[in-house]
This record gives sequence, C-alpha cells and structure tokens, in this order.
Amino acid sequence: MNKIKNYILLCLVCIISIYGEAQQNFTYKIARLKYGGGGNWYVSPTSLPNLIHFCNENLGTKINPEESVVEPGSPDIFNFPFIHVTGNGNIVFSEQEASNLRKYLIGGGFLNINDSYGMDKFVRTQMKKVFPELDFIELPFSHPIYHQKYNFDKGVPKIHEHDGKAPQGFGLIYNGRLVCFYDYEADIGDGWEDPQVHHDPEESRQKALKMGANIMYYVLMGK
Repeated sequence: MNKIKNYILLCLVCIISIYGEAQQNFTYKIARLKYGGGGNWYVSPTSLPNLIHFCNENLGTKINPEESVVEPGSPDIFNFPFIHVTGNGNIVFSEQEASNLRKYLIGGGFLNINDSYGMDKFVRTQMKKVFPELDFIELPFSHPIYHQKYNFDKGVPKIHEHDGKAPQGFGLIYNGRLVCFYDYEADIGDGWEDPQVHHDPEESRQKALKMGANIMYYVLMGK
C-alpha cells in the first residue's frame, strides 16, 4: 500500500513539475477586454486561441495559449502587453476605467480593436474619453504594422462584407507611438475563428491570421 501511495505521490510531483516548467516557458500572456454597456465582448471565443497558436507556430513567440479576461478599470490590465477588444454594439467606459486605460496605454500597453460589426460609433466615442486630445487616423499602407513577417501592401484585408465598405486600419498615436490599432469593415477577428464557425475560405482565414500575427509581432517585438 505504501508503495502505491509513493508511486501516486511521485506521479503528482512530476505532473506539477512539468506543468510549472511549461508555464515558465511562456513569455507573454494576452487578454480580452470585458467592457460594460451591453455589447457582447465575449464573441468569437475561438479567435484569440487560434491566433496565439498561429503566432507561436509561425513567429516563434511564446504566448500562453489561454487568453485572460480583464476589465478596463482593473489593475490587472498592466500585466498584459496586448489587449484585444471585439464585439457588436455598445461599449461604455466609466471615468475611472478611461483613466486606467489611458495609464495602461501611455505606460506601454497596446489595445487591438476588432469591429465585429456595429461598434464604430461606440469605439470612437469611448476612446475619446481615454484620449480626448487624439483622433483615430487611417494608417498608410506603408506603416510597419502591415510589413512585419507578412506584407499587406493594400493595408488590412477584408474578411467579411458587412456594409460592403472598403476595409480600413485606424490608429491612435501618442507621443509618436501607436497605442491602439482599430480595424474597421474588415473583421479580421472572425477570420481567426475555427473554420466551421463562419465557413470562410482558407485563403481568407490565412490572410486574417497573418494580419493578426503582424499586429502581435509589432507589439511584442517592438518592430
């Protein structure tokens, strides 16, 4: 009986040790923003895990495969170099949340906003609370974010039609640094999802994943 107990104990120690080593090998952990206002911040649940897997496989990044969830007013936000925002509909930041987001972004953090549809007027209004002095500007196709490992000579790719408008990539630039990237009428986040979710052609999924990888590489590697 003692031998069995010792064997079980040894197995548990090995499992814990292996798990701990695996956790230590992760250099980065990224998060999804849980915002207020009623918008569905939780949409596209397979998108970030798939993007993380793609980046780890193709860019050699060491991102924890499990996304975290963080609220804009939480001090935990400062633990993540990259925060993803997506959804459909309303977003509301309180004054405290806007202030916290501002400190996070000024301090080196990055906000990636994917308009899954219907977010535009809310995104612009709420980000004005964060940076009253800044406006979103359309990034030129020559911007480095489009030319990391993968080249997008025409800017952000269009994955879903929505209103049939041309896709655009907007940015907020604070003291010369891009602190927020916002893709509009492109919906690259949906392209990161499992193929059976939207039945996108594999070519479109690859474009979306490669654009997402460019954004991630730009943020994490500082290129």
